[in-house]
Amino acid sequence: MDKTLVLLAAGMGSRYGGLKQLDRLGPGGETLMDYSVFDALRAGFTKVVFIIRREMEQEFRRVIGARYENHVDLDYAFQELSDLPGGFAPPAERSKPWGTAHALYAARNAVKTPMAVINADDFYGQSSYRSLAQYLDSRGAAGGLYGAMCGYKIANTLSENGSVSRGVCSVADGNLAGVVEHTKILRDADGTIVSEQDDGSKQVLGEETLVSMNFWGFAPEIFSEIERLFRDFLAKRGGELKSEFYVPSVADALIREKKMTVKMLTSDAVWFGVTYREDREATVAALRAMTEKGEYPERLFG
Repeated sequence: MDKTLVLLAAGMGSRYGGLKQLDRLGPGGETLMDYSVFDALRAGFTKVVFIIRREMEQEFRRVIGARYENHVDLDYAFQELSDLPGGFAPPAERSKPWGTAHALYAARNAVKTPMAVINADDFYGQSSYRSLAQYLDSRGAAGGLYGAMCGYKIANTLSENGSVSRGVCSVADGNLAGVVEHTKILRDADGTIVSEQDDGSKQVLGEETLVSMNFWGFAPEIFSEIERLFRDFLAKRGGELKSEFYVPSVADALIREKKMTVKMLTSDAVWFGVTYREDREATVAALRAMTEKGEYPERLFG
């Protein structure tokens, strides 16, 4: 079955200090996106769609897209502030796009197959792509609305250099029962993992709490549901200057409405990425170590 890898690459990279999606971290000069595409291709994905901002298109095509154009069907979608359903318009003072679900909505005309949806600046591990590909192949033939998510143990997803955003998951009968976005998770001074709330309080999270790293699988029917939920979101919060519409929030809403079952896949992999500039050195070392072990070739797309 044809499957599409959708990479959310429109982030500004403000905390990292630059366009981290284009940073060459691998031993052969690879970006983290190179590893995502490489792992997806060997898991059976047949198309790649990058969601980017228009102002980064020229550099992105030159640095990133040129690597893959002879290896896979490649397309681009653009996350734009004014790309809204139902005649809604952004506030005049707003400059920031509307979050990850808005980014995925931008790909609605480019994706017609079952899909994986991932962040462009995270390393997920090859086993996760295989698991999700197997699920999409087994479930996709039946059609309809469905989803899956690969969850990671929260202790394996933290940065030593600052807080992270994660969707905290609950599971029932092998399916995702709900996911709640937490935007400031870190280790407290005593080593406890906590989520700092807007009111200053702290919620303690267990070491093996499953969290979303934005590694999702969806049927293409998800786009009509995103549009419906986005309309509701904009009606309630569209006037805010910093409100965001998240992919986990879409999944959570569809689960609560009993419109979609999301299969919970799990991974014991240790996450790494470049949320902060200080994360770079450890990420470079980890990629080099995997190459030396033979898990990846010296050059992924030579």
